[in-house]
Amino acid sequence: MTFAYSATCVRQLALAATLSTICAFATAAQAADELNIYSYREPGLINPLIEQFTKETGIKVNTVFAKDGLIERMQAEGKISPADVLLTNESGLLFKAEADGVTQPLKSEILEKAIPAALRDSAGHWFALTRRARVVYASNERVKQTAITYEELAEPKWKGKICTRSGQHTYNIALIASMIAHHGEEKAEAWLTGVRDNLARKPAGGDREGVRDVQAGLCDIAIGNTYYMGAMLKNPEQKAWAEAVHIIFPNNADRGAHVNASGMALAANAPHRETAVKFMEWLAQPEAQQIYAAANSEYPVVPGVEATDLIKSWGPLNPDPIPLEKLAELRKKASELVDKVRFDQGPSS
Repeated sequence: MTFAYSATCVRQLALAATLSTICAFATAAQAADELNIYSYREPGLINPLIEQFTKETGIKVNTVFAKDGLIERMQAEGKISPADVLLTNESGLLFKAEADGVTQPLKSEILEKAIPAALRDSAGHWFALTRRARVVYASNERVKQTAITYEELAEPKWKGKICTRSGQHTYNIALIASMIAHHGEEKAEAWLTGVRDNLARKPAGGDREGVRDVQAGLCDIAIGNTYYMGAMLKNPEQKAWAEAVHIIFPNNADRGAHVNASGMALAANAPHRETAVKFMEWLAQPEAQQIYAAANSEYPVVPGVEATDLIKSWGPLNPDPIPLEKLAELRKKASELVDKVRFDQGPSS
């Protein structure tokens, strides 16, 4: 069963949910053979997993899908929240969920064995499910090189040739946090200033729009997540954008390319805790990993589970081993640097 809400509706529910509405949902959710999922990921990306889980276990899954507001909703619902598991589309929301008190620690030998330590919370508040690399989408016509570093993006050779989304977007915040981790705050600031000066336009749109602008000749390279290549190739209106570029994994020859992750967390007040843990452990099994990664054009997090042929065609990924927890600690500094160098004001700032 799927419950879909608009972003506005979710925010309203989170801030002003009535006791009767919450109780009605919670009462319906008490059946022992049911599971309630709050998901930031779209139905098309999650439903294949849910269908397979139900097929194997017979457990009915109720899902609330929303682009934003789910953490706030869980806070508003408090102890009578029906949520059992929270699924997120990126790690920033996992960090926020823990910080906002809507998760609980989970000790699971299965998850700890399957998911590398760098991709899960040391206390068990969250676990990564799939990975994506933050890469360079380079013009097939104007960029012949096949290797690059993030550091190089600040060099004068790229002046007026880079497109990206807002520096304050969670994907870029994570990348900037990784630069602070590797180089320190001062050098990361100088790097971010150099990248700003090399922008072809003010940061705007999403990762796919950056690739679109490469195809249109506005810029030569765009910064984006790998899974958008899969999304564009599936979209008839965007396929030409994807075919106009090639993916370069920055720092692949040294420390590795920056990776972010989608993930899961056990809700703080999960009414079906045992079933929730069963589902979370199931998601770390090879079959589930393959289903989820294929649906999202992402990389599995469990070692030994292979990526799809499409993903392999982009070239080998050498992931930066820096723990996601370390990036979480540096996100605030990263955000402050974006404002300090006036990154979102563009190259003329």
